Amino acid sequence: MSTMQQRRGELWLLMLLRRLGFGRNPLRRRVDRIESALLLGAVVAGLLVVPAAAALGTTIHDRAEHTAAQQRAQLRSVQARTLETTAEVVPSTPGQVVSSVRVSWLDRSGSPQVGWADVVIGTKAGTELTIWLDRSGAITRAPREPGDSAALGAAAGLTLPMLAWPFLFGLFRLARRPLDRRRTEDWAREWEQVSPRWTRPQH
Repeated sequence: MSTMQQRRGELWLLMLLRRLGFGRNPLRRRVDRIESALLLGAVVAGLLVVPAAAALGTTIHDRAEHTAAQQRAQLRSVQARTLETTAEVVPSTPGQVVSSVRVSWLDRSGSPQVGWADVVIGTKAGTELTIWLDRSGAITRAPREPGDSAALGAAAGLTLPMLAWPFLFGLFRLARRPLDRRRTEDWAREWEQVSPRWTRPQH
């Protein structure tokens, strides 16, 4: 970094500190310094939200993946084949994309088994698919994929700043109200003191 760039950085930091109320400025009132301290606190809290959001997202991701791993350990996947077609199925509700059909698979002993599984509407008979079985051999819901856990953690990490930053801003604006009233009262009182000198007729 050149000397000129370093000097500009120092000047920028000095100006920022002065705007926040640090330094000697006879024009700054006590309420101005309190407001600057509140602003600084809100900014610091807003910055701390970022690592907190990252930690929250990581924690939720790890817990979700741990739960999914436990589910995967208790379940097993097998290849099945649909016995019916859903090409002619009409959705019973708007937005419905799956339908339940009979499927067949072989158990561990090689015996054929039949059950019901959800498939995408339009699936034809004889289509191969993966189903998940619990310890009793019944079809159950597939465990969460690792990508789903990552998406869940990312969503939680992004949601925290989206909620915390407007909250901090609103809290700062709310805290400013009594300071603004005090500032207005001080201005009115000082104007009463100096107004005679400004409004006195000139001869």
